[in-house]
Amino acid sequence: MWAGLAVVVLWASAFPAIQVAAPAMGAIGLSFARLAVATVALVAFAAITRARLPRPRDLGWIAACGFFGMAAYQLLLNTGELAVPAGTASIIVAAAPLVSVAVARVLFRERVSPVMIAGSAIALGGVAFVCLARTGVSLSASVWIVVAAMVVQGIYHPLQRPLLARYSSVEVACYAMVAGTVMTLPLVPFDLGGLLGAGPGPWLAAVYLGLLPSAAGFVLWAYAVARMPVVVSTSLLYLVPPVAVLIAWVWLGELPVPAELLGGAVVIVGVAVISWAARARRR
Repeated sequence: MWAGLAVVVLWASAFPAIQVAAPAMGAIGLSFARLAVATVALVAFAAITRARLPRPRDLGWIAACGFFGMAAYQLLLNTGELAVPAGTASIIVAAAPLVSVAVARVLFRERVSPVMIAGSAIALGGVAFVCLARTGVSLSASVWIVVAAMVVQGIYHPLQRPLLARYSSVEVACYAMVAGTVMTLPLVPFDLGGLLGAGPGPWLAAVYLGLLPSAAGFVLWAYAVARMPVVVSTSLLYLVPPVAVLIAWVWLGELPVPAELLGGAVVIVGVAVISWAARARRR
């Protein structure tokens, strides 16, 4: 549980950091810089800990994780946040657990109780409430791009389960990050100017994104997913928007409106209901 909560803070801080780096580096440039920094850190750590190489039969799952969780998610979110506020983007992405639960149900036949469904509905209602509070944001193309980022992130979470049954959390995060970096590399020439011309501020934000929300965050997330049901682990992600709104307020001056704070409280209630239902079912 503590690993999942640490991920909440790290991933919440990623949304305002993207707003700092993306305008200067470009969506593709930031994606590659973030993934490359995370890949170097994870490969170095994997070498120190003598991580295993993946077996050929698992390369398909690794490619899927790299595409959905790393390459596609980074590119879509960075592009969307060029126009969508950090707090609002985090709220949209918070709906990813609902996609994860559906995928886990279809692929792995994971059981979902009526109480868990009710908790998801409460949390999603809080997400919708906060979205409506942002009156300046309409359903523009940028918003739909962030929605697409939410969908691919939701698909990614349960795809780790078969790999985590055979590999450590560090190994799975490293494999997926390397795959995502390789997939993003051919797109770099489209944003090469921004990547090379960005100042120290955007680069510091990109390095931070690579080392903490990406490298440390995905290792901790894989650790959490391996030890909790998908519906429980992904429900923690509903806590990201309230934390992201707070960080964006402190870092970027994006002042939250009272309706956003109320919606964040509703999200927390939904998470509590899902966690309680999961504990009751295990007992």
